[in-house]
Amino acid sequence: MNQYTNEFLYKLIYSTIQATGLPIMLEEDHTGVNMSYNFITNVVSFDANRLVEAAGELPSIPFDHYVKTITLHELGHAIDRPALDASLTRTLDYFDMRDQYSTKEIFKNPDLLGMLIEEHQMNIAFEETAWANAENLNEKLLLIDQNTFEMIKNHSLSTYINNYEEDLAVYKQLLEQTELQPA
Repeated sequence: MNQYTNEFLYKLIYSTIQATGLPIMLEEDHTGVNMSYNFITNVVSFDANRLVEAAGELPSIPFDHYVKTITLHELGHAIDRPALDASLTRTLDYFDMRDQYSTKEIFKNPDLLGMLIEEHQMNIAFEETAWANAENLNEKLLLIDQNTFEMIKNHSLSTYINNYEEDLAVYKQLLEQTELQPA
């Protein structure tokens, strides 16, 4: 983080947003999430420390390319804002479920874990759409070479897919156990 000040990061991200012409606000936060898009407030936010850390997971990629690509991805979510808005009711159901039940309870109940699996699937669909939108933006702006873009995209998507696959395996096992139990 020493070489990348918060001001440097802000300017880099903001210049990428400006290049797209999308009317999106930018804020710094301290959530532990490298970058995110809040569709309710139409704001892209970044956690400077986590952004630098996340970029470090792909050391072969220049830092500014990583930041620009992730910014394009968050803007890809902004382009998909109508679909995100439409998902709000169901998203709140997921939040309510996690507030009402502990992780242990969720992973012992097939109906609750099924909701978590459904949320994973919805999130992966939103991530894939955001990446497709980001790719379209990048094709127009030519900010990042295609190979670098693909490496960052695949790395980012893998975190969602790996978490989904882990929970899906537990869900399938739980369903098998439930089916084997006498009524």
